[in-house]
Amino acid sequence: MLRPPVTISIAFVKGMVSGVQARGRGCDDLLAEAGIPPGLLQEPGARVTADQYAALFGLLIERFDDECLGFLSRPLRRGSLALMTRAAIDAPTLEAATRRVAHVFRLLQDDLRLEPVRDDALAGVALRVVDPAQPRPAFLHELMLRVVWRLLAWLAGGQLPAVRFDFAFQSPAYASSYGKVFPAPLQFGCAQSAFWFDAVQLKQPVRRDEGAMRAFLADAQAQVIVPRRGDDLCSARVRGHLQHTQPAWPDLAATAEALHMSTSTLQRRLASEGTSFQSLKDELRRDTAIVRLISGTVPLATLAFELGFADSAAFQRAFKVWTGSAPGAYRRGGP
Repeated sequence: MLRPPVTISIAFVKGMVSGVQARGRGCDDLLAEAGIPPGLLQEPGARVTADQYAALFGLLIERFDDECLGFLSRPLRRGSLALMTRAAIDAPTLEAATRRVAHVFRLLQDDLRLEPVRDDALAGVALRVVDPAQPRPAFLHELMLRVVWRLLAWLAGGQLPAVRFDFAFQSPAYASSYGKVFPAPLQFGCAQSAFWFDAVQLKQPVRRDEGAMRAFLADAQAQVIVPRRGDDLCSARVRGHLQHTQPAWPDLAATAEALHMSTSTLQRRLASEGTSFQSLKDELRRDTAIVRLISGTVPLATLAFELGFADSAAFQRAFKVWTGSAPGAYRRGGP
């Protein structure tokens, strides 16, 4: 079965380029090379595909030789993530691997520290800003938490469920987009940014070898920056079913029957995950539309039919509500 497409809020794209822009460096050419029309940065509801987002991340790192994208006083040179991975690959446990990653990062950087932390039954990694008088942009916190969490999850065999994410800044305007990127309860306005997981996980052995490390590093940028969906979640099962049945787009009752549960049970489980059937359906139609628009020249009438709309006009109205832009803004080169 094809996996449902993933798209990323333009807020994270703006954050990604803000470090180099603050240093007076342009990146419109890199946005265009990644297939992202620069004008989309002015549309708060715009989104990009996961492939575009990962491509932009890689292009920025290559252009500026900095895996922290201009946010720190000293560039984190290309190969830094690989160096941390190599230092941790032969650690006996995840706890030892965490200490090694933090140690190598300290050798490479002056502005931030990665600190292993404990809180009763929880373990985690916190970001400590060395000079609190020098505020750091929210995206730097988002980037570092995401990269280190995904690296440790990979070292642990691919799974390290987060219990909570803390952020050392107030809730941003785009916080509603955090759910896919940081899939756990969120706390803002904290003393330090950190991610937390069950401390039992620290005793896990590192489950990777040299071959697996080479494969990971070959695709590391996408591995650490693109959201991973939990296939065991009810919402993921719904998205998978809707993806598989396109262009039929079954309703709530039919989907519940296909998943062998009652309508009320499905609604309750989705609510517990902070979503609803209609939200998932609209998100999938939005993401599918964006992927189809940027990857080809599909007629709008055809796309409207594929997405279950009565006509092209209805689709275009819905797309404007979803993204703030007309579908033509997502074509290669714009309308």
